[in-house]
Amino acid sequence: MRTIRDIKVFENIPILVRAALNVPIENGRVVNDYRLRRAVPTITYLQERGAKVVLISHIEGTSLPAGRQGTETLAPVAAALSGLVQGVSFFPETIGERARAAVRELAPGQVLVLENLRRDKGETRNEPAFAKELAALADIFVEDSFDTCHRPHASIIGVPKLLPSYAGLLLEQEVEALSQALTPKHPAFAVIGGAKFNTKENVLSTLLKVYDHVFVGGALADDFLKASGQEVGASLVSDADEKSIKKLLANPKLVLPVDSIVMPATAVGTMNARTEARIASLGQVRPDETILDHGPGTIALLSNLAQKAKTILWNGPLGNYENGFSDATDSFARAVAASGAHSVVGGGDTVASIEGLGLLPRFSFVSTGGGAMLDFLAKGTLPGIDALQ
Repeated sequence: MRTIRDIKVFENIPILVRAALNVPIENGRVVNDYRLRRAVPTITYLQERGAKVVLISHIEGTSLPAGRQGTETLAPVAAALSGLVQGVSFFPETIGERARAAVRELAPGQVLVLENLRRDKGETRNEPAFAKELAALADIFVEDSFDTCHRPHASIIGVPKLLPSYAGLLLEQEVEALSQALTPKHPAFAVIGGAKFNTKENVLSTLLKVYDHVFVGGALADDFLKASGQEVGASLVSDADEKSIKKLLANPKLVLPVDSIVMPATAVGTMNARTEARIASLGQVRPDETILDHGPGTIALLSNLAQKAKTILWNGPLGNYENGFSDATDSFARAVAASGAHSVVGGGDTVASIEGLGLLPRFSFVSTGGGAMLDFLAKGTLPGIDALQ
């Protein structure tokens, strides 16, 4: 995989950078600039060598499904980025003659952020015509958006077919750190949370081969508890193939929660929700209750495994994080930070917990990818990486 260190000529050359600019925005302002900060090294590397830096990215926004319709704008992101990097401007179009003209007018070292890629359906459909329009903006392409490298989109796999292509510094770091995580120092402890078994099955199978213990947490654990014969009440479960789950359950390395924080399903989201929550051991969840977090026994189990580990891999929250059930997630974050183990973490809510607790510097590597991190760990590569080779 060639990186930007292999580019021979930079001065006055327009370089198209697929950057990770998909950050949360509220009331027209960026509320978490972690990904922007991670994008800075590649941008400044190109700036300092006199390149014309053209940034392309998508943004989903905070509302779903509306946020996935491509209506959001990168204008607030460009404004936030200008506080981190000098010479940043925004252009409200993505392709076409006007966008090409805006690129031509850039002085060496200036940065232009183009509009949301997903405003054009050609992006997610990987339409050759859209990729050709993107490629017409520059002479060189740099892939630095690890978080989208698992997507077969035009800016990810289409453009590299048309331009000399290189990996950015962030992508290089991600590949190196996650490749190292696949050959961990032992004892090695992996924690996979979140939901959707079908997106986690492959990575769980891979991790069970190389890690000493693999804990399944969050809503994902509900599928495993149900398949093992435990009552999960009205908890969130997927339509996963129970045979696939039972195959993983048979592995002695797999670890499940031993207790849960539960409450009546009808109380979730109400003013008195917290007062109706209780701790339920295995087998004690009532049919009308829903599991919202892991209990103190599970937190103690996780902390003990973290304390013994030399490598810890973690992706995904351990409870209903978005609705405020963050005790297990936050407690495990503190345990990992205090463990002294080599720690690799990823996933939006996971990173939000770590950053909110002020623990970010105490983790060895924090990935910008959620789904991309899981896919890389499962397969050892991604479509966006293969496109560069």
